[in-house]
Amino acid sequence: MAMQEKSFIRESLISVACSKSAGDNGSDLVSVLEGPAFLKNKLAQVIVTLIYFEYPMVWPSVFVDFLPNLSNGAGVIDMFCRILNVMDDELISMDYPRSGDDVAVSGRIKDAMRVQCVPQIVATWYDIVSVYRNSNHELCVCVLDSMRRFVSWIDIGLIANDAFVRLLFELILTDGLLDQLRAAAVGVILAVVAKRMMDFKSKLSLLQSLQMGRIFSLVTGDSDSELTCSVASLVAGYATEVLECSKRLNAENGKELSLELLNEVMPSVFYVMQHCEAELVPSIVQFLSAYVGTMKSASSLSESHVFHLGKILEIIHALVQFDPAYRNNLDVLDKVGREEQDRMMEFRKDFFVLLRSISRVAPDLTRLFIRNSLGSAITSSGDRNIEEVEASLSLLFAYGESLTDEAIRTGGGLLGELIPLLLTTRFTCHSNRLVAFVYLDTVSRYMRFVSENVQYIPMALGVFLDERGIHHSNVNVSLRASYLFTRFVKLLKAQLVPYIETILQSLQDKVAQFTRINVASKDLLGSEDGSHIFEAIGLLIGMEDVPFEKQSDYLSGLLTPLCQQVEMALLNAKSHNFEESQEQIEIIQRIIMAINALSKGFSERLVTASRPGIGLMFKKTLDILLQILVVFPKIEPLRSKIISYIHRMVDTLGVLIFPYLPKALGQLLTESEPKELVDFFVLLNQLICKFGTEVRELLDEVYPIIASRTFNILPRSDTLSGPGSCAEEIRELQDLQKTFFTFLHVIATHDLSAVFRSPKSSGYLKLLMDLLLSTCCNHKDILVRKACVQIFIRLIKDWCTAPDPEKVPGFRSFAVEAFAINCCLYSVLDKSFEFRDVNTSVLFGEIVTAQKVMYDKFGNDFLVNFVSKGLPSVRCPQELAQQYYVMLQGNDFKALKSFYQNLIEKLRTQQNGSLVFR
Repeated sequence: MAMQEKSFIRESLISVACSKSAGDNGSDLVSVLEGPAFLKNKLAQVIVTLIYFEYPMVWPSVFVDFLPNLSNGAGVIDMFCRILNVMDDELISMDYPRSGDDVAVSGRIKDAMRVQCVPQIVATWYDIVSVYRNSNHELCVCVLDSMRRFVSWIDIGLIANDAFVRLLFELILTDGLLDQLRAAAVGVILAVVAKRMMDFKSKLSLLQSLQMGRIFSLVTGDSDSELTCSVASLVAGYATEVLECSKRLNAENGKELSLELLNEVMPSVFYVMQHCEAELVPSIVQFLSAYVGTMKSASSLSESHVFHLGKILEIIHALVQFDPAYRNNLDVLDKVGREEQDRMMEFRKDFFVLLRSISRVAPDLTRLFIRNSLGSAITSSGDRNIEEVEASLSLLFAYGESLTDEAIRTGGGLLGELIPLLLTTRFTCHSNRLVAFVYLDTVSRYMRFVSENVQYIPMALGVFLDERGIHHSNVNVSLRASYLFTRFVKLLKAQLVPYIETILQSLQDKVAQFTRINVASKDLLGSEDGSHIFEAIGLLIGMEDVPFEKQSDYLSGLLTPLCQQVEMALLNAKSHNFEESQEQIEIIQRIIMAINALSKGFSERLVTASRPGIGLMFKKTLDILLQILVVFPKIEPLRSKIISYIHRMVDTLGVLIFPYLPKALGQLLTESEPKELVDFFVLLNQLICKFGTEVRELLDEVYPIIASRTFNILPRSDTLSGPGSCAEEIRELQDLQKTFFTFLHVIATHDLSAVFRSPKSSGYLKLLMDLLLSTCCNHKDILVRKACVQIFIRLIKDWCTAPDPEKVPGFRSFAVEAFAINCCLYSVLDKSFEFRDVNTSVLFGEIVTAQKVMYDKFGNDFLVNFVSKGLPSVRCPQELAQQYYVMLQGNDFKALKSFYQNLIEKLRTQQNGSLVFR
């Protein structure tokens, strides 16, 4: 556009914004100011866009031209405020992410305005608010909003002066004015308070000059009003700035004054924390955390410090309490109750962090407060104080998180009084789910004290075993208690031997209940599924401290009825209808879980060496449980539970499990879906890792079967998806592929590679080699590729060693011609092979190791083929090939790896992407 046209556009826009005539169409343009807000906002955006590109270089007079026209009325003032606000939103405010260029433009505009027009704009703001304060409240609100935005980057003296501050406080303190106007004035004061200043002594003088005490009383107004919320924000901001000054200043520069101002504002801070909007709570908690943090370096706490800390603790206790309106929802934990519980758990986090901070600077005060709050909760009668009891217990739990294990063990301070009090307490509201849960968690938190003070063991057992714990009427509480009791047993273990009889008698009904199906428990199979009771019993009776006769009686008393139930259920399942069979299946699932959990307490040494009679019981049990696979070969939950139990028996019985493995593995092989094969491979991996070459004969039998099924299921390429494949099928295939490669790796690295070349397996050797080679070169998962390269390295070492260097006919040439060229050269030349990636770098190291191993085993057969055929095929210069020849024969692996990486990178540059090697 021509300069004249550009100038015309600028003048026209200013004319419209200033309500001036603009040629023949002036009347139409002027009507924009009387139009809807969105149209005026769009005009402001257009003008601000021109400011972005042209101020001050091309259009330096935009603000100077505008200011004289503000006398044209409220419409022009409103338009001017919109332009300033849009300018802040679009160009200046750092509340939004800005590019480097935008930040530079923002700085250019602010620098020019400071020099040219900011004082005039501020003076105009003052005049407008003074004139319109009683006649046009909405216009004053707009002006004050613009002013608030600009305070952060203009000279603070332009606003923080006697005239302006007096005007702002008059607006704030005048009853009868519109709340929004008073709140807008508060916003400007908050901006002044929050203004960043390098000189903290000057900042403190500014804060003192504001005489903020005159408006603190306004926080006690209607908490829903805009004015009260604004004053609350101001109190929080003011307190934060005063605290910052007190941290930065010493006694000579105003430390005492800052503390005086802080003491003056603290009561208002506490009021705001308790009564104002939830949105303000995080900023108040952040301030209080910083305030408590200042006490860490103090040699002793002052009276005001102690008073304030006590007040903070009281407020924390009040605010972390649940709303009684949700009591029933939280007790039954319906949708509303779950949402409220999640909300409060998140809301409480910062308060508990604050509590722990206080406990570090004032441990005695914190313990005393918690003891008093717990004492008050204990003496409260009826259900009316459920929320108070829950909050007191939660504070005690949170306090424990700040203590070391040693501090809990010794029970220093009031802990030695608090923990016994906790263990002996029976709250009248203990039937409530929330109270019961936090009570159990809190008792568990302090169990190390009981381990050190064994006289309290009977009390602790009472907590877990009576109606406060495992025998609680709420099934969820009972399950939680079972889990926590198991942790308690693990911690004390040998110290509980004298109480085994008592514990078993107390749990007798729960043990019997576990294998009875009922509606309340059907949906509770999970991490806290009730089998924890059996794990705890197993841990207790599985100790060598228990005499053999008693141990045998205890275990027989548990296993015999459970096994009888399994045998009865299997008989019933054969002769009953589907619904009844489903019930039998659920019972069997629970029994397997119970026996599995029970066995965790018995060590392999005890079962196989010191007390083989115990091992005999578990072998008989395994024999019975394996019958389940015969009756229910295709019931996935049962199959999964049986596999889990076999895993457990591998660790418990050791080599004693060998006679049972053929039968077990044979039954498991009846199913060959991907998921079932994955479980089977995991079991075989465990057997190989535990027993090594002892499972050779077993693997010779099962490997051909699983290899056949796996090769039939897995596609020949890395691509596992195809037409019609659903996400679940693809995921199962991915799991199978990854687990299969892990299985192959475990075989190769445990001296069992002979399994691959046994007579029964030889028919799958070519398929295996092709799959490994393809995976080494192409698989997207770098870790899988690395495992396959390691397999090749191991096979080369195992199969190409004197005196029989050709154990597998054709393998030597396959390694030299196919593996070496395709994997060690072509695959790394592909630009998708990213050397900067850590895992890829490790893979590259394995590939270089493979070359070194091939040279060691094959000598010149490998070297000549690689140098004379492989490298020339990718246009490698002769001198580089010769250097490789020399480097490979040396002993410096790091130097070889570095050289080969440089060689590959040079070859990539030379190829320039013109060749595809795969």
